[in-house]
Amino acid sequence: MTLVRFISADGTQVQEVEAPAGSRLLDIAQNAGQPLEGTCEGQMACSTCHVIVDAEDFAKLPKASEEEEDMLDLASHVTRHSRLACQIWLDAALAALTVRMPAGVHNMQGR
Repeated sequence: MTLVRFISADGTQVQEVEAPAGSRLLDIAQNAGQPLEGTCEGQMACSTCHVIVDAEDFAKLPKASEEEEDMLDLASHVTRHSRLACQIWLDAALAALTVRMPAGVHNMQGR
């Protein structure tokens, strides 16, 4: 199990969720009610599941593909620790993962 911490864009809300190895971060976030739209349903054809990974945790993840980097170019409020949640798969070696919602996040599905 991996402890996933979701931090709101303004840093005022933290939600912790336990997720099994093999889970995709986008699915975990959506099931937890986080504001990640995932318009393309994880097909890496949009950037609506953009998250900012804690710097320490970022180094533990596999490097983003060139295709993911291209999609991140379309996202707003990107940082050097930005990733697409649809491209992060939890493995047994990852004990914890902390991600922050980017500023300006707007989930159209929540309306």
